Amino acid sequence: MSYRVYLKKKEDKRIREGHAWVYANEVERIEGEGRNGDLAAVYDHAGIYIGKGFLNHQSKILVRVMLRGSEGAGKDFAVDKEFFKARIARANDYRLRLGFTDCYRMVFAEADDLPALIIDKYHDVYSMQVLSLGMELHKQQIIEALAELYSPRGIYERSDVEVRKKEGLPLFKGPVYGSFDPRVEIEENDLRMIADLENGQKTGYFLDQKENRFALRRYAKDATVLDCFCNVGGFSINAAAAGARKVIALDISEKALADVRANAALNGLETIVTTECGDVFQKLRDYRKEGRTFDVVILDPPAFTKSAADVKNAYGGYKDINILGMKLVNPGGFLVTASCSHYMTVSLFEKMLREAAKESGKRVRIAEYKTQSPDHPSLMAAEETTYLKFYVLQVL
Repeated sequence: MSYRVYLKKKEDKRIREGHAWVYANEVERIEGEGRNGDLAAVYDHAGIYIGKGFLNHQSKILVRVMLRGSEGAGKDFAVDKEFFKARIARANDYRLRLGFTDCYRMVFAEADDLPALIIDKYHDVYSMQVLSLGMELHKQQIIEALAELYSPRGIYERSDVEVRKKEGLPLFKGPVYGSFDPRVEIEENDLRMIADLENGQKTGYFLDQKENRFALRRYAKDATVLDCFCNVGGFSINAAAAGARKVIALDISEKALADVRANAALNGLETIVTTECGDVFQKLRDYRKEGRTFDVVILDPPAFTKSAADVKNAYGGYKDINILGMKLVNPGGFLVTASCSHYMTVSLFEKMLREAAKESGKRVRIAEYKTQSPDHPSLMAAEETTYLKFYVLQVL
């Protein structure tokens, strides 16, 4: 007999609306027997069936729902390789329909009804993250499904994130299928870039900013550009390709800057893109003292907060750096600013930008607002899946 999870009264609304996470403190009782990682059926307080998902007693997220309504109701139903092939193919078909080809997020966890599973395509190599016990127990089936569907040259796993510890899982990083160089050349916005699946950020590269990097181009022509927290230079290379006069790529990581230089050379832009290594906060203060200004300043920092408890400190960090950025923009120029933390909501981020404009003594208007690329779709019922904020502000 498998697990049956019954929710407390009035705790079913969020799940019925489409959210996938059932927290342990929302559960009234659990009936049946099983093991951690098994499929569990979820019912409301009145015993009406809602859906099914993998259960893990070690996690605060007790169940991650991935089957709803009549899905999985038949006696012959099994979460097996054929199940994963169907779900992955459905997710990939959505991206193909939107015109994604060489590099994109193929599976985005809850947004594709595969909670805690991320799969990214980098040309002919895939990078995957497995973030829950239930998915971990089915990892080999997922690998086989990918191999049979798309015949990739290789699959690299980047399950080296702290959230796995909350599931009782060890961190893991390494190839799981095929023999290949984890530094893969991809094509983004008609540019050649290197994605480092072994040592790069996230699964190897920040795919969610692809369309925002292209949007930068209209502001970069004939401009002097400062790209802060540049990582491997996605914004820098796009700005240079759009006709920027000079681009400075700034990051604290010398390894990242070596990748910037390599990517610039791949595209014949090494005379336009230069690099500077240092702490961005300090460098911006130094530029201010030196009287240096730019036509475009880009701020794409890592998440300053990964928990609700740290939002206050993160707010101050975002405001500080945006004040500095605004002060370095030439009149009529642009501040391109982003946040990848879902705890910094759109309203909170805009409040911070208004305060930054006031305290910097600048009059600012919004030229453009965007979010993550559509290969990273978000669920209306799950605010956590809408995480990226991207603003282009003109500093008047």
